[in-house]
Amino acid sequence: MDFYYLPLSAPCRAVTMTAEALGVKLNKIKLDLFAGAHLKPEFLKLNPQHTIPTLVDNGFSIWESRAINIYLVEKYGKNDSLYPKCPKKRALINQRLFFDAGTLYQAFQKAYRCR
Repeated sequence: MDFYYLPLSAPCRAVTMTAEALGVKLNKIKLDLFAGAHLKPEFLKLNPQHTIPTLVDNGFSIWESRAINIYLVEKYGKNDSLYPKCPKKRALINQRLFFDAGTLYQAFQKAYRCR
């Protein structure tokens, strides 16, 4: 399973931690964004949005850390301890998964917006 990432990226680290918790081996492929590796045709075939992290599992390509984590847990999880089947428990997990996108980043944007 190929995993395109940057080591310092928090979303990439989240995927790495999820894979480790599941015992899933990742073939880590570090992308040099400054050199434009994410804009090369071979990468754009995998991810037309040219973002990291990107995971390719037996020809199936998926990007966005939360989507990757949910995919890994649903496909490779031996039980529902990381992503419960119970709708209420799962809703709490999703609430925390998406907190940064819906709340945290907006707060940062307001605090650091150029005036």
